[in-house]
Amino acid sequence: MDYLLGVVVVVVGLLVSIALHEVGHLVPAKRFGVRVSQYMVGFGPTLWSRTRGETEYGLKAIPLGGYVRLVGMFPPDHAVAPARRPGRVAEIASAARAASAEEIRPGEDHRAFYRLSAPRKVVVMLGGPAMNLVLAFVLVLVALVGVGVPGAPTTTVGVVGECVPTVGAAQCTPGDPATPAAEAGLLPGDRVVSYGGAATETWDDVQTAIRGTDAAAVPMVVERAGDLVTLTVRPVLAERPVLGEDGAWVLDEAGEPVTEPTRFVGLTPTAALERQSVGEAVAFTATAVAGTAAVIVTLPVQLVELVRVLVTGGERDVTGVLGPVGVGRIAGEVAAESPGPAQTAVTLLLLLASLNVALCVFNLLPLLPLDGGHVAGAVWEGARRQVARLRGRPRPAPADVARMMPFAYGVFVVLIAMGVLLLVADLVRPVTLL
Repeated sequence: MDYLLGVVVVVVGLLVSIALHEVGHLVPAKRFGVRVSQYMVGFGPTLWSRTRGETEYGLKAIPLGGYVRLVGMFPPDHAVAPARRPGRVAEIASAARAASAEEIRPGEDHRAFYRLSAPRKVVVMLGGPAMNLVLAFVLVLVALVGVGVPGAPTTTVGVVGECVPTVGAAQCTPGDPATPAAEAGLLPGDRVVSYGGAATETWDDVQTAIRGTDAAAVPMVVERAGDLVTLTVRPVLAERPVLGEDGAWVLDEAGEPVTEPTRFVGLTPTAALERQSVGEAVAFTATAVAGTAAVIVTLPVQLVELVRVLVTGGERDVTGVLGPVGVGRIAGEVAAESPGPAQTAVTLLLLLASLNVALCVFNLLPLLPLDGGHVAGAVWEGARRQVARLRGRPRPAPADVARMMPFAYGVFVVLIAMGVLLLVADLVRPVTLL
């Protein structure tokens, strides 16, 4: 149930993020007088729609994006310079301009998007990514400042281990024995009051008591729902990794973890949540933006590596790019394995924030049909007009962005192929936290 809840939270959060992205385009466009004929979340067949004023609002079947239809995105043929070389590219551009012109109602040419000044075009097209960036920062604020991040461990049990695992094993196997904590009936949320007769006020006290008690059967007193409950724990000696001062495993010359026999019970504590400052939230968001940009810059290399992994059967890089299915899987595992609802909420909020950062940064790529491609066209148009003004020349025609439509179709095909590749990889070679 927790796994499903995590997946649902991320799916709904992604839909809301997409919807708000499009609101970021919709609001300034209407404010500048552009007629917006459609506002849609998703692609494909329309599941629901309702017309309010001059705009149709709706939800489509494939929730992997969205769009607002701004009337007159491309200038008509008479407003741009004729193509120097007639050909297939010129035909595609002319068809795009004609389709755009058909949406302009008689007498409303002044409400077409192409009529906006270059700065206003930039504002409209940056509205979507800016909305995602603002949403990401709000989510980070709620998570870090409102709830807090895990700090020092407490004496409250967060996770009760299912088995005594083999060193280095990621999951339990049918042959692994149950943990002493599970056999004793310890439950998540129990607060350890004493172990072997020794009071435990801190997590260090709990660890010290477990290591220092030799008895085969040890009484453990826990507070559960306000009542004191005495359990009998039978700790085992298990080979466990030696931890360094930084909390990481100590490795030998061969790169294998160094182990030692340790009394093992099989419980993980919750951590006290420590609220952060607004400045730390700003720094966290800035780091997320920089990290996402670095990932996108290396995206072609990562996709080639992903193909290699699928062909050779290797392991995926846990820090690499994920598709929607992979993100949903991670969210489900976080919700299922988190030691407490507060920590689950923080992790899911930060995951949604990272998705919004990705939507922001990816859409800023200067490629049509992405927002960054339209921004690049508007900046080029504005630069040409400023140069003409400084040289005393006539105002140049609007930038003919429609000439980039063949390239935009190619980018669209690449995006579809990338989506299919990530879907296959997330299903066949999933990235997992378990």
